[in-house]
Amino acid sequence: MPSRADWGQSLETLFRPALAAVARWWRRQSPARQDRFATLGPLLSVLMFLCTIVLAFWYLRNEEIERETEAVKRDTEIAQQQLRLRLIENQEQLARIAREIVTRSIDTYEFSAQASAFARERPEVMHISWLSNRRERRASVSSTGFQAPTLMVQGSPDPSMPQAGNVPDQAFVAARERRQPLYSGAFNDAIGNLVFQLQVPLIDRHGFAGVLIAEYGVEALLRYYVPNEVASRHAIAVLDANETPVASTVTPMPGVTPGKAAILHEVPLAPALNGLVLRGQGYRTSIGLISNTLFWMVVALATLTVWMLLGTWRHMRRRLHMQNALLAETNFRRAMENSMLTGMRALDMESRIAYVNPAFCAMTGFTEAELIGCRPPFPFWPRDRLEENQRLLDQEMHGRSPSGGIEVKVHRKDGSVFDARMYVSPLVDAKGKQTGWMTSMTNITESKRVRDQLSASHERFTTVLEGLDAAVSVLSIPQQELLFANRSYRLWFGAESQGHALLAEQPGAATPVPDSTLLAEAVDDYSGLPAQPLTEGPGTTPREVYVESLERWFDVRTRYLQWTDGRLAQMLIATDITGRRNAEQQAEAQAAKAQVTSRLITMGEMASSVAHELNQPLTAITNYCNGMISRVRGDTIAKDDLLAALEKTSKQAQRAGQVIHRIRSFVKRSEPQRQAAHAAEIVEDAVDLASIELRRRNVQLHVYVAQRLPAMSVDPILIEQVLLNLLKNAAEAIDGAKLPPSRRHIELRVVPRHMPDQGGTIEFAVQDSGPGLPEEVIARMFEAFYSTKADGLGIGLGLCRSIVESHQGRLRAENLYNAELVSGCRFSFTIPVDLRNSDSLAPTPQTASTP
Repeated sequence: MPSRADWGQSLETLFRPALAAVARWWRRQSPARQDRFATLGPLLSVLMFLCTIVLAFWYLRNEEIERETEAVKRDTEIAQQQLRLRLIENQEQLARIAREIVTRSIDTYEFSAQASAFARERPEVMHISWLSNRRERRASVSSTGFQAPTLMVQGSPDPSMPQAGNVPDQAFVAARERRQPLYSGAFNDAIGNLVFQLQVPLIDRHGFAGVLIAEYGVEALLRYYVPNEVASRHAIAVLDANETPVASTVTPMPGVTPGKAAILHEVPLAPALNGLVLRGQGYRTSIGLISNTLFWMVVALATLTVWMLLGTWRHMRRRLHMQNALLAETNFRRAMENSMLTGMRALDMESRIAYVNPAFCAMTGFTEAELIGCRPPFPFWPRDRLEENQRLLDQEMHGRSPSGGIEVKVHRKDGSVFDARMYVSPLVDAKGKQTGWMTSMTNITESKRVRDQLSASHERFTTVLEGLDAAVSVLSIPQQELLFANRSYRLWFGAESQGHALLAEQPGAATPVPDSTLLAEAVDDYSGLPAQPLTEGPGTTPREVYVESLERWFDVRTRYLQWTDGRLAQMLIATDITGRRNAEQQAEAQAAKAQVTSRLITMGEMASSVAHELNQPLTAITNYCNGMISRVRGDTIAKDDLLAALEKTSKQAQRAGQVIHRIRSFVKRSEPQRQAAHAAEIVEDAVDLASIELRRRNVQLHVYVAQRLPAMSVDPILIEQVLLNLLKNAAEAIDGAKLPPSRRHIELRVVPRHMPDQGGTIEFAVQDSGPGLPEEVIARMFEAFYSTKADGLGIGLGLCRSIVESHQGRLRAENLYNAELVSGCRFSFTIPVDLRNSDSLAPTPQTASTP
């Protein structure tokens, strides 16, 4: 056999790889997980101990139940064996008596003597009877030892007598048929005791001669033949076929229902085999697991231990969480300090540097090891500012540093110097005690440079604004407060906001308010007005405002902007245009004179035609007058002929008057006056004047005027002047080219036209069939004093263009082509009209021709 050392070496060899694997796994775990496992180990040990105790109690309980079950089984079988032996012994004695009866060795008297002796020795036997094969009683002995006269008698109410198919009768029939001893079923006798019978058949040489009956009392059988040691340990009971207890070694208390036994064992009441069962009942002598005080003490101690371990585990978890939070907070603060662009420096109460962050080291160029523990003068102090920095440090250590910080010069390790701003605050520990001073340093070299540039830029900007001749002002919309005003504004309006409101107001309007149709979103927090669309939109249209108190004209431009504090404001720029307005008025007066002069020149050029036009009616008048005088003198004229001649004379005079009236109206100097005029009337007057020149030059005029044209807001004389000038130029071009009569014609068309840049307009077009104009002439024809005529002044077309543009119209000139040949020239101008008040622009053509 292997020794103990061999067994230990084998176990060590077996478990060494497992232990090594566990050790490697343990070393791979983090410290936090090792602490967690170390905390869970005792908890698992206590739980395992509690489970072991519970299993031990459960095992002991099962062992107890098994022992008790074995004891009940054993005692029940002992009781069964004792009863069986007793019944077998009695059966043998009864069989002997039955043989003696069959062999006729005894008679009834001797039978009674033997039966009495048998019954006295066996108290469980209630009586012994001898019945014939016809169920007649031959002899009967009770347990008291004497023969009862009413016992086992036919016709009596004795239930022990086999009759009428009762239980004894069934046993009697079975014994007769089987010819062997037979036990009957249990039944109640005459006094109510539960009994059963042993019927031994009597068989002689003639066959079945009767039966010998021994009746047993069940209760007496248990009382006398169940051992006392068995009855003292367990309750032994007899049950019938319905499992109802009929007899027991334990007498129940009256009115009390006994509880069901925990342990039961049932065996048949052998050798009777009559349906009776012998039941052994066992009870646990010890208390159960649930009511065991020791068990609950163990459970309580284990629970307390588990609770303490859980509390310790929760405490360790909270501590671990706090450690992790502290570590994370420390790492976060360290990362924040390391990533800050602001330099941090901590001084203790003795002015030693206790801490610097990487930003401070990067700013100064010194390492942390070179700065920690340094005393003043510090290496980053400029050598020429030691006294000043020492004074600032003393002021800092005494807590008198300004809250806005101090501006200092810092010396880098490489020798360069930069500007910095330092803020100082007390360094207080967790107990509220000051341990030093914390200083934050920011490099302000670039910001200072930008600030200086901004300051210079602001100064330049202010200088420019102050030097402007225009008034510049900014007014807050919500508070009506003047936010800015330059020198010109203050010179003209003072420092009050009334001047801004006066310039910004429309005539007859109140203080300017932005258009309410703008988007309602992006509302300004101060005034509730839509700030973004206003400030991003274009400025208002320039207006000319006259300030009566200053007797000046201003060109006013406004727009909305967002002021530096976020408020919505209105900026206004007002330029003095009084001189320009005076010059414009003079220019307008000169233009009016030029217009009249142009008309006079036109009439001067048409003087011969006008004289010829007036000569005809005057000659006709002279002829009519001379004819009437001659005929009156000769008394050869009738009254009707005289009246007719006078009417014709009057018509010629009217014709001459009309010519003179048109010419006078055309050349009369008057102020331009716009009024509602119709194109047909203007064209009719212009054609009447132009027809004189056209007839003189033998040029035909074709007129086309669209019907139902809307009225125009124009000065009719000026538009008539433009048409007359264009028609006269077209006639001169045709006449100058010496064209044949077939090409000596001009077309005047007046039609509605929609222009992309003007909308609804009326177009006046004069188209001739002359030689056209060169491209260089078309490019310069509207220049002042430019003319292609040898005796021209060069103001006609320029004046026409000014007249058309003053009516917001456009004047154009172009050549007409037939293939590549010029077939004429076309002058056209458009006058805008309001189409909302016109019914229709569909023309029904109306033409006219003038030779």
